[in-house]
Amino acid sequence: MAAEALGQRRAVRPPPWRDIRVLRVVIQVAFLVVVVATVWYLYNNLRSNTRLGFDWLQQPAGFSIRDAPGYSPGQRVLAAIRVGFFNTAQVAFLGIALATVLGIIIGIARLSTNWLVRRAAALYVEALRNIPVLLIIVLIYGAVMLQLPGVANAGEFLESFIFSNRGVSVPWYQSQEGATSYVAVIGLGVLVAAALWVWRTRRFDRTGEPHHRVLWALGTVAGFILAGYFVLGAPIALSLPELEGRRVTGGTSLGTEYAALLIGLVLYTASHIAEIVRGSIQAVPHGQTEAANAIALTGFQRLRYVVLPQAFRIMIPPLANQYLNLTKNSSLAVAIGYPELTRIIGTVIGNGNPAPPSIAILMGCYLIFSIGISIITNIVNRALSLEPRT
Repeated sequence: MAAEALGQRRAVRPPPWRDIRVLRVVIQVAFLVVVVATVWYLYNNLRSNTRLGFDWLQQPAGFSIRDAPGYSPGQRVLAAIRVGFFNTAQVAFLGIALATVLGIIIGIARLSTNWLVRRAAALYVEALRNIPVLLIIVLIYGAVMLQLPGVANAGEFLESFIFSNRGVSVPWYQSQEGATSYVAVIGLGVLVAAALWVWRTRRFDRTGEPHHRVLWALGTVAGFILAGYFVLGAPIALSLPELEGRRVTGGTSLGTEYAALLIGLVLYTASHIAEIVRGSIQAVPHGQTEAANAIALTGFQRLRYVVLPQAFRIMIPPLANQYLNLTKNSSLAVAIGYPELTRIIGTVIGNGNPAPPSIAILMGCYLIFSIGISIITNIVNRALSLEPRT
């Protein structure tokens, strides 16, 4: 009977050209063959029409880069790409820090009980969030930075900041003898502060007593900074910018293009971060705020100890997306001439170097930035997340 039933099933089985299982395998194999053939054709076409190696990285770059004191046109192409990489990193990391601070302030202001503060924050968000970031950068560059007075008539603020159409000069540090040792002392102070942070946190979890870990950590770092400064005999000094005729000496200068790019990215990204902060605060259960009011916490204490710690757990993932967007939007600096990574790669290609390997390097650099930011934000997100109950 079993053999008879098996024979009947084989008899009713459809032919291969109508069998769905056979057709599924055939279609997948055919699709794979088409993909492999297409990739092979494109690769052969690319190999026959351009150089695929990276030996050109050792050739002289042949072009200058503004505001790059350690670089000269006679250096290798790799050195020029390195300058663009660090210029992009400077804009991205400083922009992330400033946009986060400004976005949190604006986001909290959006929920203020003061009508004027709340409306002003809403106007900021709705105005900047709905304008393309490229227009903001170009506007700041053309209508603000380039309209500043010439360096001969530069404006000064508090005798420490100098503004001109060449850029903004700000106070900076000047290394003296023992600066390397001083940096090591500060690094040791940060490690000790981190250890104290962990100790105070575990003590709070064990006993419930106030941890004051922020005060302990900041006090430790400040103590190491002051002790190292006096013990090593003032290893660093403050350098203030001074206007001497048609040039500025001392301090450090932020070029016109750099300042316009940084300000544009910070203002635009902060408008998005503000909405993330507002939504995260509103996502905290209202009972938490009522409980904070019931124990007579002030408005600042309510934000500091109750609302923001819970809101940060919600806002970290979307904040990571904004950090990635800011980093990638830095490539828009090509519109105003700032020598960041994309502009440097474009110049390298324009000098006759092969485009596909150059674009591959550009993509790899942005991939490094993106993966690094994602790793850091994931670590922070994991540290802030609540441990599952067992």
